[in-house]
Amino acid sequence: MPHISIVDLEVSYRVGVPDAERAQPQRLLLSVEMETDFSAAARTDAIADTIDYFAVTQRLLNFGEGREWKLIEKLAADIAEMISSDFKPHSVSVEVKKFIIPQARYVSVRLEKPLKKLG
Repeated sequence: MPHISIVDLEVSYRVGVPDAERAQPQRLLLSVEMETDFSAAARTDAIADTIDYFAVTQRLLNFGEGREWKLIEKLAADIAEMISSDFKPHSVSVEVKKFIIPQARYVSVRLEKPLKKLG
């Protein structure tokens, strides 16, 4: 199945187990892969026939406003749920990269949310 990817989108969210770590937003990188059939868009050249990745990006840039998370695992799950319910891909994969351990380039979690089967 074809997919649309947004790779390493830089956002600032409040995330961390200690209160002090959540006191200020911190830099995170988000990667999202949305499985979707965009064959109609390939024929029509119409944004209405696909997932508007600009709209997804804007939602992600603003997703952290007034919110905080202790775990990046919960953040990834919340992002996957929002994209699934608002943009209706067949499946979505979310990776969150966090730069908290000085000796590591980053830590990350990756979550895949498949389409729920009906019936």
